[in-house]
Amino acid sequence: MADKFDDATQKELANFVEAEQAQARLHSSIHMLTSMCWDKCVTGTPSTRFSRSEEGCLANCVDRFLDTSLFMVKKIEEQRAQHGQLS
Repeated sequence: MADKFDDATQKELANFVEAEQAQARLHSSIHMLTSMCWDKCVTGTPSTRFSRSEEGCLANCVDRFLDTSLFMVKKIEEQRAQHGQLS
């Protein structure tokens, strides 16, 4: 079906699909982060406010998740750069 479109339309469609997939990955990561940190940090019955320990735990959980994600992205980029230099 994509063969029926000209090159510019195919490229635009590919870019759109790529952007939608990136957005889906982001939503999936946010869902995973929310679930993981909630299970780890919220120990009591939820009310209108988190306890002080829950707030601290949630903040630390999110920070560590983001730190780990950034670390992994940097490592993957380094590996790609090394493979690019070897080719």
